[in-house]
Amino acid sequence: MGVPIGHVSDSLDNVTSQLSQHPPTTLTRRPRGATLPAHRLPELPGRVAIPEQSRGTPGTPPPLKWFNDAPGPDAERVLLSCLHSPRWARLLAGHRPYPDTASLLAAADEAAYDLSPEEIAESLASERLPSLPEDTYSAAHTALNAAHAAYEAKFGHVFVLCLDGVPEDEVLDRVLENIRSRLANDPEDEHQTTRDQLRLLARERLTNTLRGAGL
Repeated sequence: MGVPIGHVSDSLDNVTSQLSQHPPTTLTRRPRGATLPAHRLPELPGRVAIPEQSRGTPGTPPPLKWFNDAPGPDAERVLLSCLHSPRWARLLAGHRPYPDTASLLAAADEAAYDLSPEEIAESLASERLPSLPEDTYSAAHTALNAAHAAYEAKFGHVFVLCLDGVPEDEVLDRVLENIRSRLANDPEDEHQTTRDQLRLLARERLTNTLRGAGL
């Protein structure tokens, strides 16, 4: 049974008022740096991480060279960690080698634009909500849970948002702000927004991988 959007919006207003009176504690910095995706992919069995950039160590290839030369299944597993779409991963792996990172990212964008509604749904099914830092104040959990419930009740899938470049201490507010704003979308507009956010998330994850950040 869906959650009444009006009821949840009232609850969110109450929680937002509480948040303004109780500033959040400083969030613990995550290893990824200043960005935190709204959702993350689960661990994939047999996933292969691209080696870090070589700094003069003999026998360690740069990430892009490793990606270009890796066996197809290994390259596809890396790509699936960025966006869980088998056809997207096969297309990118099948068009290797790429002359530079920009060419690979452009190909990733083009392949993402071509995903069908069914493939988008498959990708969304593999997205998961992130684990919040242990010291996150309880009101934030309440607000996020209410917001996600309202979103999923209306659109039938998880909320995704690329937060590349967003300071960590602004992440919670940015997520809440975007959920509330996108609740006003009709299903067709939100489908396009979701598609764009998945593409941006895949690009961010792939970029971080090629920088040697790991998966």
